[in-house]
Amino acid sequence: MPAKIKLNTKATQTILAFASLILMIIIFSILSPNFPTYSNMNTILLATAVNGILAVGITFIIITGGIDLSIGTVMTFCSVMCAVTITNFGFPIAVGLVVAVITGALCGFTNGALIAKLKLPPFIATLGMMNVTRGLNLIISGTKPVYLTESEGFSDIAIKMVLGIPNGVLIFFIVAIIAALILIKTILGRYTFAIGSNEEAARLSGINTDAWKIGIYSLSGAIFGIAGIVMASRLSSAQPALGQGYEMDAIAAAVIGGASLSGGEGSILGTIIGAFIITVLTNGLRILSVPQEWQMVVTGIIVIGAVYMDIARRRIK
Repeated sequence: MPAKIKLNTKATQTILAFASLILMIIIFSILSPNFPTYSNMNTILLATAVNGILAVGITFIIITGGIDLSIGTVMTFCSVMCAVTITNFGFPIAVGLVVAVITGALCGFTNGALIAKLKLPPFIATLGMMNVTRGLNLIISGTKPVYLTESEGFSDIAIKMVLGIPNGVLIFFIVAIIAALILIKTILGRYTFAIGSNEEAARLSGINTDAWKIGIYSLSGAIFGIAGIVMASRLSSAQPALGQGYEMDAIAAAVIGGASLSGGEGSILGTIIGAFIITVLTNGLRILSVPQEWQMVVTGIIVIGAVYMDIARRRIK
């Protein structure tokens, strides 16, 4: 019976998040005729693609009860490594893509090892990784953007249209579907929830929580690498100073979508809806000429509200 109540609560939260998204779209469409245009919808989709992929990756980590503040700079690090591999060393695009994903996985592996083996708090470990990758981005790139305009076909990875939908958006949906299947259907997904619900109980039941936690952070890092590829393709360059702030949007998307910062709860569908809420809100406020500083204030208030709702829901349980 308790499991049934828990399922209904999750479904209700997802429905409420989706209803909020639809309501926001309606309100912004009424307030500005420029909002519901085809070009703006494409802009929203492309912007959501990057943040959405990052949010999917962080969802795994949040469900374990962890956090990752290095999301944005790791994404940029992956894009820089990809661009340098292709532009500076002359390797094919395919090699650059593999390098980006491996770079992200290695960053995630390092975070996971610091947390699981050295018992560093996730906040401290990932904060350190954020600073390390931020510095490496500037060192490797020489503090200058690494352009990919001469790499024929690279921009098509995110920009090219298929049935009127940008490739970057299709990549986002494919990543989301695979992540959802992993979370729901595989042993990694079950252990992700088990670790987040009660790590000590999971360990006592025979689960090698340290190894699985490292694996989860590595998987998330690889997903951040994919986000780095989409970002670099969208800009046709790797921008070494880019990345800060993306972690907050990704975490906000996961939390708004129902992921609990206490661990043990979350879904990819909820995260996707949360990612669209963040992007639609930002885009709508920008079209209404709301200053960027106020956009950040509104986003912060929404995140605080989502976290409070999670705490209130847990108290009721």
